[in-house]
Amino acid sequence: MNHELLTIGRISVDIYPNDIGVDLEDVQSFGKYLGGSPSNVAVAAARHGRRTGVITRTGDDAFGTYLHRELHKFGVDDSFVTPVKEWPTAVTFCAIKPATDEFPLYFYGRFPTAPDLQIKAEELDLDAIRNARIFWSTVTGLCQEPSREAHLAAHEARDRDQLKIGQFTVLDLDYRPMFWASEAEAREQIAKILPHVTVAIGNDKECAVAVGEGTPDEQADRLLAAGVEIAVVKLGPEGVMAKTRTERVVSAPVKVETVNGLGAGDSFGGAFCHGLLSGWPLAEVLDFANAAGAIVASRLSCADAMPTPEEVTSLLAERGRLVPAFAGTAAGTSPESVSEGAAS
Repeated sequence: MNHELLTIGRISVDIYPNDIGVDLEDVQSFGKYLGGSPSNVAVAAARHGRRTGVITRTGDDAFGTYLHRELHKFGVDDSFVTPVKEWPTAVTFCAIKPATDEFPLYFYGRFPTAPDLQIKAEELDLDAIRNARIFWSTVTGLCQEPSREAHLAAHEARDRDQLKIGQFTVLDLDYRPMFWASEAEAREQIAKILPHVTVAIGNDKECAVAVGEGTPDEQADRLLAAGVEIAVVKLGPEGVMAKTRTERVVSAPVKVETVNGLGAGDSFGGAFCHGLLSGWPLAEVLDFANAAGAIVASRLSCADAMPTPEEVTSLLAERGRLVPAFAGTAAGTSPESVSEGAAS
């Protein structure tokens, strides 16, 4: 398969409560879902009709079997998903308390390590990584060996200067402090990956870990100075900004009633990739991704909640926002938009 999007990194079983608004100790029943940010992004893009795959590892157990089944259900290629006998599949619990905007995560089976942190450089299909139109990785994948070496090898094999028009290399700045000894350690590892990246995405805290404290524009400018071509800084209640060397666009927030704030960023990422692959103007890509994230925030689960392009365009139209051309159907891509996509 020639992947339109190939992601690498975390996968888990998400155990989400069916009881909303209570602490975890008071939950009586749960639902089981596919989780893990890079895997969710692959699912999100697949919902838009994209050919996606994920490079990751599960335990050699029933939960690993479940995750393969879920990837198949969502149309995500699992050819690069293999079991690690020594470690069980990771499980993530959360409490869902939208009234107070609290969605705390509890990671099980990730300490001292997890299967998806056991990806080894020598196991990678570097041709698949080179040929993917978008290659997506996260900062979390850099927190531990051998995953750290594998991520670096993957990026080194995908020379930024050799990418074709319409190819992008994305780093999700996804910083989770429980996986790191310090912010300084994370910043050191991010610095090794940034020279290979064309798109960086993060909120203000994640950008601060990557390139230092500052205003969103200052952080975006530092990412651009590192060679990134599109810097995306999420502004919380003020929306999201994307900046290139010649353009600065802001997408205002798409307000919804939040049910579960988890997963919105992954929906944003999958939709952002869809927009890049479609060759839309940056402002339209940002609006589409912003709306896709809002939809998932209004739903309970993550992977199962990823919207279709019709759902996103319907929300955009309802809010009086610009609907990208060819966005109304899955993988809605005009030949012209692909050939004229921004070089990266």
